[in-house]
Amino acid sequence: MNEIQDLASPAAALSVVPTACVSKVELRVSCKALLDRDTLNKSDPSVVLMVQAQGQWTEIDRTEVIKSNLHPMFSKVFTLDYYFEEVQKLRFEVYDIHGHCSIGTRDDDFLGGMECTLGQIVAQKKMTKPLFLKYGKYAGKSTITVIAEEISGNNGYVELSFCAKKLDDKDLFSKSDPFLEIYRMNDDDTEQLVYRTEVVKNNLNPVWESFKVSLSSLCSCDDNRKLKCLVWDYDSRGKHDFIGEFYATFGEMQKVMGGNKVSWDCVNPKYKIKKRNYKNSGVVILSDLKLHRVYSFLDYIMGGCQIHFTVAIDFTASNGDPRNSCSLHYINPYQPNEYLKALIAVGEICQDYDSDKRFSALGFGARIPPNYEVSHDFAINFNPDDDECEGIQGVVEAYQSCLPKIQLYGPTNVAPIITRVAKLASGEEKSKDASQYHILLILTDGVVTDMADTREAIVRASYQPMSIIIVGVGNADFTDMQILDGDDGVLRAPKGEPVLRDIVQFVPFREFKTASPAALAKCVLAEVPKQVVEYYSYKAFAPKCPIMDSPNSLANTPE
Repeated sequence: MNEIQDLASPAAALSVVPTACVSKVELRVSCKALLDRDTLNKSDPSVVLMVQAQGQWTEIDRTEVIKSNLHPMFSKVFTLDYYFEEVQKLRFEVYDIHGHCSIGTRDDDFLGGMECTLGQIVAQKKMTKPLFLKYGKYAGKSTITVIAEEISGNNGYVELSFCAKKLDDKDLFSKSDPFLEIYRMNDDDTEQLVYRTEVVKNNLNPVWESFKVSLSSLCSCDDNRKLKCLVWDYDSRGKHDFIGEFYATFGEMQKVMGGNKVSWDCVNPKYKIKKRNYKNSGVVILSDLKLHRVYSFLDYIMGGCQIHFTVAIDFTASNGDPRNSCSLHYINPYQPNEYLKALIAVGEICQDYDSDKRFSALGFGARIPPNYEVSHDFAINFNPDDDECEGIQGVVEAYQSCLPKIQLYGPTNVAPIITRVAKLASGEEKSKDASQYHILLILTDGVVTDMADTREAIVRASYQPMSIIIVGVGNADFTDMQILDGDDGVLRAPKGEPVLRDIVQFVPFREFKTASPAALAKCVLAEVPKQVVEYYSYKAFAPKCPIMDSPNSLANTPE
């Protein structure tokens, strides 16, 4: 096993699956002037990352061990979820490792630790702090530097495979033991280690293992950014012999995808000056490159995708007479009913993603004027040509205004409204871009009567840019409603056709009666970002106008 990278690989920490509304942050660690605990050689350091939860410190990851080095720059990348609203306490502990046993044994020497919060690192982007031994004693002049980079959802990742031919032989009795390092050249002329390969023993024609790295890490999503690549002959005492270097860009690397051979002369600048006929110290070849584009929910939102919010309210007789204080539709001037609480909690989140702040408000299960026929799909503002209301407050006012004008009736049929919104969403689907996604919030006090038609409507809707949230109001037995939520298995139409993707989230409001409105919203909206990404990924639609890191951003093209 590689002695430079024998505990972990950067690829192991690299998250390549798009997540919901959470930022992912990459942390890179280096140290300076570590204490020398070894008698014959220098310390062999490794850094352990710990997080605090309920007052307890728990290890979540660790770097590789770097042999005989008091100023290590680790290639291991720590990937963490970053929550703005939480204090995330971190602790970095540095150890001098002996052998391949687990860190923290008696044989390992503690070289110092440092505590901070993830928020502090993110705010500073680059943070250097002294290391402390136990009881607050300084670990000499030792310092640790942590660099944070947010992983943009719009960059994805790349898988690279390198090999080399005819490298210089630096060893007297055997062949060189080469490894490759790749550094990103930053705008401030500093260098950031991106990846360090394993060591290939006794081989002048090494084939290194392929590795994955985010495009943000590799080149800051700029395919013209310069990359500095160094080839070394490994030395167990840490005094590695320099074989050569070359400069590349990710733009050059991508030529390999067109079937072109991509290689670089590995040059030792000293030899180039001293030796008249010197050509190179070997050739490094990029044998394969696989590019994976990954877009996040925020990429689509920031690219201009609008979230259109529609609420559908149950006006069946089982809710009780709205004039009676026991009714679920009773309007208390001092306390909103459960329908209003759920509507406001979810609507106030959704309105941030809709630029015109106009929401469709529908009703079902009531007799409506002027003929007082039962309708399972009517605008609660009684305007069939424009069912939208101005903001959440407009929906609330339309709801309160319509109650005295309608007769609560039944049955509880929701398939017509699901079909209506799906038809509207299908028009957006024809636009062939990620322009508008629909969220349908259904508020109901009982199990739906038209279950077969509802299942069929949901299967049809799963092919459209929409999600359905169902909130059960009141104390009815909602057991059968769980069928519509695909968490316990794949929902199928009556004839057996499965949904394309899980688009329904059902929750009983009573579980959140004593919780804050934010708790209900967080629960019912938790799956929406994933559903948005799943739909547009299935359609292979990139964000309309991705946020670009630079004029040469790689986010301009989908995979």
